[in-house]
Amino acid sequence: MNTHDPITARLAALKAMKTPELKAQWREMFDSDPPPFNRRYLESRLAYRIQELAYGGLKPETVKRLERLGEELDGGDRSKSRIRADLKPIVGTRLIREWQGVEHVVTVTTDGFEWQGRPYKSLSSVARAITGTRWNGWVFFGLKNRSRR
Repeated sequence: MNTHDPITARLAALKAMKTPELKAQWREMFDSDPPPFNRRYLESRLAYRIQELAYGGLKPETVKRLERLGEELDGGDRSKSRIRADLKPIVGTRLIREWQGVEHVVTVTTDGFEWQGRPYKSLSSVARAITGTRWNGWVFFGLKNRSRR
């Protein structure tokens, strides 16, 4: 990689920008107001857009394939396409947490989570079963930093 690559420099500069600067760049690059998502989202979308404009976007056949796959997942219901799929870990992921000297393994399922052979709808309910107290499951399993709520 060329160290004088202007695209690489632009991508690196995103990390140093203040949030208002990121939002201004968003307005410039997308010709719309930025969404109310967090800084990390703005950085990643801006980084993609910079590269997309410099190197080209997805091929039309790739876009069509992704749309077909999306329709298979949501049954063509456009309201479901607005739901962020990255909020839950991928099915089959194993979350491991040691609590009071005991290692606990939780498996992500299509309907929720499984711990000790029992199904749970949320990570918070698993954390409660393990600790006996109320916990934010995402924090308990290290998927969300308590200070960044």
